[in-house]
Amino acid sequence: MVFYFSGTGNSALVARQIAEGLGDEMVSINQCLKEKETKNFRAKEPLIFVAPTYAWQMPKVVHRWIQESSFQDRQKAYFVLTCAGSIGNAAAYAKKLCLEKNLLFCGLAPVIMPNNYVALSDTPDKKECDEILKKAREQTDELIALIQQDRPFPESHASFKEKLSSGPVNTLYYSLFVHDQGFAATDACVSCGKCQKRCPLDNISMENGRPLWKGHCTHCMACIGGCPAEAIEYKKSSKNRRRYYIMED
Repeated sequence: MVFYFSGTGNSALVARQIAEGLGDEMVSINQCLKEKETKNFRAKEPLIFVAPTYAWQMPKVVHRWIQESSFQDRQKAYFVLTCAGSIGNAAAYAKKLCLEKNLLFCGLAPVIMPNNYVALSDTPDKKECDEILKKAREQTDELIALIQQDRPFPESHASFKEKLSSGPVNTLYYSLFVHDQGFAATDACVSCGKCQKRCPLDNISMENGRPLWKGHCTHCMACIGGCPAEAIEYKKSSKNRRRYYIMED
């Protein structure tokens, strides 16, 4: 069973490729979060969790959802984090989570995908995105082969800098940057409501035809990346930046 959380489509794409390669089913954590569901999952081994990397760790909303959901004891669990660069010491936190949930940790592996973080950084142009996605498919195929062979993902040893990034820097980053106070809709908004429908945390409501953010954002970029009119901005930093969105609604 392949569980995935995705804001702009990177992790959804990798999850779909893994599910197709294994002939397995997919479960959208986004949808579970929207429906406020925690379930008792009973599935054949292994469990594969696919999510983006937020500040060198698995997103806190995904970590919390796994904590609150129920799985069979001693099931094998693989973790795949999509990222534009480093995943830091994320594996250590996933391993600790598995101990807490009585799951067998089979490793955590990164898949390099196009940067989607338009709120705070530039995104690649289409040509570069296509090249990154092609290489990412090769990485994903390698991970599929390891899972099929019942082998763990290769273990890497985090440096002091990576441990620092996934530890105190992660905590500081969330407190300073992961909020929705900078999001706003411009006059280009067409009141389609897609940002409201796509937000996995139901953090957006439509007021007088405009989106209103309600204070519990996780910075998944679904709203700003997927706006068909490119009418959502994050302060001044997102202006004139290319939006990235490959999610299938």
